[in-house]
Amino acid sequence: SSDVMYFVSLMQTESPDYELIIIITAHRSSSCIWCSKVCGFIFLLVFIMASYVLSSERKTQLFTPYLIEEDLSEDALRDVVRSIATKVKFRARRVPDVSELIILEEHMFSVAPRRFLPDVKNPCWFEELRGDVSADPYGSNLFGRSFRQIQLIFEQLSGSFTQRLTRHDGRLQRLRCLPYFYIIGQPKCGTTDLYERLRLHPDVRLTPPKEPHWWSRKRFGIIHSGERPQTRFPLDHYLDLFDPVALQIQQSLLGNSSSNIITGEASASTMWDNDAWLYLYGNSTGAEPPSLVQDFIHALQPDTRLIAILRDPVERLYSDYLYFGTANKSALDFHQKVCESLRMFEGCLRDAGLRACVYNSTLNKAMSVRLQVGLYVVFVLDWLSVFSRDQLLVLRLEDHALNPRPSMSRIFRFLSLGALSDQRQRQISKSPVSNPRRASDRDLGPMRPATRELLTLFYSPFSQRLAEVLQDESFTWDL
Repeated sequence: SSDVMYFVSLMQTESPDYELIIIITAHRSSSCIWCSKVCGFIFLLVFIMASYVLSSERKTQLFTPYLIEEDLSEDALRDVVRSIATKVKFRARRVPDVSELIILEEHMFSVAPRRFLPDVKNPCWFEELRGDVSADPYGSNLFGRSFRQIQLIFEQLSGSFTQRLTRHDGRLQRLRCLPYFYIIGQPKCGTTDLYERLRLHPDVRLTPPKEPHWWSRKRFGIIHSGERPQTRFPLDHYLDLFDPVALQIQQSLLGNSSSNIITGEASASTMWDNDAWLYLYGNSTGAEPPSLVQDFIHALQPDTRLIAILRDPVERLYSDYLYFGTANKSALDFHQKVCESLRMFEGCLRDAGLRACVYNSTLNKAMSVRLQVGLYVVFVLDWLSVFSRDQLLVLRLEDHALNPRPSMSRIFRFLSLGALSDQRQRQISKSPVSNPRRASDRDLGPMRPATRELLTLFYSPFSQRLAEVLQDESFTWDL
């Protein structure tokens, strides 16, 4: 017997109110023919309901039904992956003009200047204050309302806020700063460990949270991945996170000296998560995002520094499943989810290009494992479409885990940080590993050999292309 999987994707292209993803699996056998009839009837009802919703809203939607013959034999699954490989085409993207970005994020570009202070290494500027300066400047900050730790920091800062203000031409100003660097990804690849070791350098000041996720989620009002947007977090609220660093930089400036202090953040979603693009553009665009996170960062900070740490994408996916998965985790459950997700991804590629599928938020929500996060070369190429190669440092977790000292030395040179004493270097390299795999997850054991074979076959062409782009064969991971 074989299975039939109905994957119905109603992708909302303007409002999230009627986004619909339904997966129905009917087992076909001589004793269960009625299942197929019932599922067919449900499928028809869904289509009628979707048509009614769409006509009542008078909006143009993308309705994509896939009828997938689910033959679970290993040969059939290999054929699915080989079919994916034949459809992979790496095409250059259209980079939007800055004027297009300003229309979309007018407030963001009105807050940050085009030039920063010349005597400060970190991107900072003085912002003129208007209105009542005695009011709590952090009282309405959405980060403070969402995170207790940040609220406590804001409470401390608010008490001395007026004392930190400077006067220029009779007007009060406050120092504002953006990150000097971003650790942009990827999840379950060691970003937390890099972040914790970086904070041990005397010229680096890092403030919580490690992952504000502002560029990819919070500026759209998305609190957690996969949720619908709520109130958007403005750039001002994001800048408040770096006020403790701005205070230290300001103290250096008041002492008539330049400042080499830098700050950064490590939102592991920045590199790959553009699922919110539909909320920004609505139904006025095609299948691919007209702009990506990096377009806005580059427009605001063209000289910023970017760090990405990657690992074998097969191992990354299993680690991701173990960390973010819910109950009933097992090697068998992982295998089934991988097979299901591979079929969905192949189904998308039948009708759309690679980038359209990688950035398809509906597909990404439907897949039960995050296959797309391991397609590193797609994201690297898109970041290099706006940033130069020498602004992006790409590391491998395997090398960092084996010996952190060389990788941290590379990061320090990349960020033009001062030399360290041997004692401080030993302290940084010998620091305990941050965010290791939980003992309960280790007890589940490795993935199945059949799962590894499928994922190796799937990721291999992408890793080969990544090695070509980075001119480093180690990024094939011998897949």
